[in-house]
Amino acid sequence: MYSRREFIGTGLAALGTASMFDPRVLVAGRAAKKILILGGTGFVGPHDVREALKRGHQVTIFNRGKSAPGMFGKDVEELAGDRANDLSALKGRKWDAVIDESASLASAPDWVKLSVDLLKDNVDQYLFISTRSVYQDLSRVPMSIEAPVLTLENSPIEAGKPLSYGHAKAYAEKAAHAAMPGRVTVVRPGLIVGPEDDTDRFTNWPVRIARGGNVLVPGDGSDHVQIIDARDLVKFCITLVENRTFGVFNGVGPQGGMPFREFVSRIQKGVGGNPTYTWVDADFLRANGANPYGKELPVFQVMRGRTAGFARFDITPELKAGLTVRSMEDTARDTLAWWKTLPAERQAAIKTGFTPEREAALLALWKARTPKWANASHRSRDVSTTSTRGRRR
Repeated sequence: MYSRREFIGTGLAALGTASMFDPRVLVAGRAAKKILILGGTGFVGPHDVREALKRGHQVTIFNRGKSAPGMFGKDVEELAGDRANDLSALKGRKWDAVIDESASLASAPDWVKLSVDLLKDNVDQYLFISTRSVYQDLSRVPMSIEAPVLTLENSPIEAGKPLSYGHAKAYAEKAAHAAMPGRVTVVRPGLIVGPEDDTDRFTNWPVRIARGGNVLVPGDGSDHVQIIDARDLVKFCITLVENRTFGVFNGVGPQGGMPFREFVSRIQKGVGGNPTYTWVDADFLRANGANPYGKELPVFQVMRGRTAGFARFDITPELKAGLTVRSMEDTARDTLAWWKTLPAERQAAIKTGFTPEREAALLALWKARTPKWANASHRSRDVSTTSTRGRRR
């Protein structure tokens, strides 16, 4: 069993980082870069650091120094401060690029403005990790960066209320562009998943499918999924930095989305097990308190109406810019392997999905459903309690 520090340290050791700070090292024909990562110790941060080191770049991280200080050893320079009121450790320093991954609260616009105002004359590129949630209109199919972004004009917020997550990220993007026009890169990921994700939003699915038995699955299998493995996200970000690629990009995959039926099939192929599946109408689940993209139904969203394009992004520009998307099998397998290294008490307290009792109760309700839901039954009839093993993807 590995602690978080041991897990990260093992990854760093495997990179052979002893010679990585030699400025003569070339990365894909380009000189190694000095990269400042604002954050670096959350979920995405350690993946970012490892990927940058793997490619021979010199990494500095800036954070409050309270989350596992020294986790990277002497391979990474650590600067301590506070995004809200103490950036003194960054003054007078120069970097080739900044990757800002820690500005995600309602205060994100203020944090980004403070950072870019201080660093704009000392860095060449500012890469901001934003979110798919900045889009005001997710009804378009396919989705792209051409869709309108949230503003207080098109999506007002009640007076006195803090900015929503999407609003905050949208205004943070705007602050970065205003301070460093033409030198900003924005990546808008969807749900970020993979090993070390402490939210359990994706993790629930490989864990539940590997456990086997009768699995309640929402919808009829046709609603799409677009997510991104954290390791693919950071590879994309480092590639954008290496190539000095500016502009706005989405960070989801695969191209056009993956039907939910294929999603569970690929997870099962990755983690094994012999579950059966009962597909339950999404409106029925909502009527019984299980909401799409909520705590009990993470990852799943209905592809109609205002969310018709939620997982239907055309990522052609992103693929051309260097985005790669690993298989769902690999993400599921690696996530489950990481999950099994956690203490038993943590594994017993998964944060999302149905409890066994709640799942059984909903399945019983679905089996005994009233005529009101008769029209929904045909969508589940052919796949109810049917394993996806061996089914073509």
